[in-house]
Amino acid sequence: MSAIAGKLRHLGLHLRAAFAGPARPPLDYPFVPGDVAQLHRVRPREGVPALDGQTWNDLLLQPWLDELTRETSIFGKQELYRRLRAGAAQPGRDAQCGRVRALLADPARLEDLQRRLRPLRDADTEVAALLYEGDCAPVPAWAGRTWPLPLALAASIAAVALTPFAWLGVAFVLYVLIALQMRYHERVQKWKQSVATLRMLLATCWVLGEDEALADGGFALGREQAGRLDRALSRGAAWLPGAQEYGDWFALANVNHYFKSMRRVFAERDFLAACYERCAVLEADVALARHLQAAPRWCWAAASAPDALALDGAVHPLLAGAAPLSIALDGKGAFISGQNGVGKSTFLRTLGLSLATARAFGFAYAHAARLPDLPLYASMQNEDSLLGGESLYIAELRRARELLQAADSGGAAVFLIDEIFRGTNHVESVSAAAAVLDTLAARGLVLVSSHNVVLASLLARWLDPYRIARDAGGLTLRPGVLVETNGVALLAGQGFAPEISDKAARFAQWLGQRLSEPIAIPAL
Repeated sequence: MSAIAGKLRHLGLHLRAAFAGPARPPLDYPFVPGDVAQLHRVRPREGVPALDGQTWNDLLLQPWLDELTRETSIFGKQELYRRLRAGAAQPGRDAQCGRVRALLADPARLEDLQRRLRPLRDADTEVAALLYEGDCAPVPAWAGRTWPLPLALAASIAAVALTPFAWLGVAFVLYVLIALQMRYHERVQKWKQSVATLRMLLATCWVLGEDEALADGGFALGREQAGRLDRALSRGAAWLPGAQEYGDWFALANVNHYFKSMRRVFAERDFLAACYERCAVLEADVALARHLQAAPRWCWAAASAPDALALDGAVHPLLAGAAPLSIALDGKGAFISGQNGVGKSTFLRTLGLSLATARAFGFAYAHAARLPDLPLYASMQNEDSLLGGESLYIAELRRARELLQAADSGGAAVFLIDEIFRGTNHVESVSAAAAVLDTLAARGLVLVSSHNVVLASLLARWLDPYRIARDAGGLTLRPGVLVETNGVALLAGQGFAPEISDKAARFAQWLGQRLSEPIAIPAL
């Protein structure tokens, strides 16, 4: 019987597709970042240090993820977020790369899977929290036993013809119906959205179960169970207009279905979670393959030693016309200098994005890449916090302490730091930066950009100097330290009077002469 029911269902789907006309655009509900992060919260990857919140924000990974998941459902969004935030151990990453390579090699297959997964984009609520945490809410003893209420209401209305006191019975039954409806209305409506999302998931698993190429993914094994559970969660079709609404108000059909379907969902939550994972992983792989298919520059990243990395022609994919830059480090980190606005922060973010994508997905945005498989930490956007009661310098100190703690407790890591300790005077800024960076670079791979070029000599035993320069051919990253600054020159370009520019130039010349006098550097 189940085989016959399956064939009839299959025939119904084909007939519906044949007569449905042009497919409407998917909903693509705009989920907030908190919803997208739910899977990472309830199912964190064990044994792999995740990117912390500041690193995520400093490297601007959310805009990149938004672009990657532009035509992806909440299931794929959550899986990709978890992979990017938590990274992946080597075996899992190799398996993922193999799946994505196979999709890239077969564009027709990629397009077919994208089409089959498209219905998931109509989901307007996330269900990861429902599937992985919490228990089933208590079910009252009267649930499913409300059938006497509409009979009592009908009897009371009929009895009005005999005695006006029957209105008391009508009022009492209506009070019970309305009170229960109002009490559970919000929960029922929220659950209705969750059930709709679960049914989209089950229907997609049922369709994908036909695909013999996905047999290894478990879709075929759970196909019949997905069909049965989908039917069990359905309320059925209302053949008369308004019949379902009347059933809700006069028989509490929606409340009864809420409790009944909730019991069924929690009884089969393990199966639903397996369906979720299969669809989320498949959709994430499809999204990655489609992204790489359209990316103008990328490569599979090779592994490097913990104290080395190399990027050849690295670019940031969100920056149109970005100048490619190359860097190769072996045994030492990098101190990066450059004029104002030349792109030091952008280069660190470019490097950070490739480190994050290599760790999570196995690819980088460059012609070639050798990158360490290490935890990644950034400190680039420290700022005053009025609500938190932190000044800029206090925020910078807090972040520096977090980086040192990570270096102490987590072993080797990569640290990307931009303009450390801007919130205090020059002498103390250089002193504090030298102390923190010297300690940090002894324990991990540090890349730091700063206008305080004196740090280059103070940290020479740990960091090789590089400078980003602009010439006729565009931007280049070369060995060495910035010599000609442009901070004073920019005054005139920003509308300051010549008198101000000239004074600033004279002060800069005087200070430069004093700071350039040779001194003995203390041992750190």
